[in-house]
Amino acid sequence: MITVEQFRTIATEFPEVTEALHSGNTSFQVKKKIFAVINPLEGRATIKLNESDQYAFCAFDKSVIFPVPNKWGKHGWTHLNLKKISLEILHDALATAYCTIAPKKLAQLVILKNDETDF
Repeated sequence: MITVEQFRTIATEFPEVTEALHSGNTSFQVKKKIFAVINPLEGRATIKLNESDQYAFCAFDKSVIFPVPNKWGKHGWTHLNLKKISLEILHDALATAYCTIAPKKLAQLVILKNDETDF
């Protein structure tokens, strides 16, 4: 199970990330745009992906990663089951969500860093 602190550590390792409250939960933002929200009471997080990334991540295991079941899901918002997801998949999902939202220059820094390391 992923803890709030593990999630926070990964989410805040990306450039210029800030935390803010969003509907009673903690959101993670870049340039005031949300890329992730954690809901510890429900044991899940929600991230913003583009359509093709959402499809790819959800193909992994729908009990671990699945679209939000309403119109938000059709816009790329995707739930992560924190009780089942691995740290490696979580890191990849958060990096992808960050790069979806971040300005190109910041996203490029994450892409370059990921190319240099082996997760």
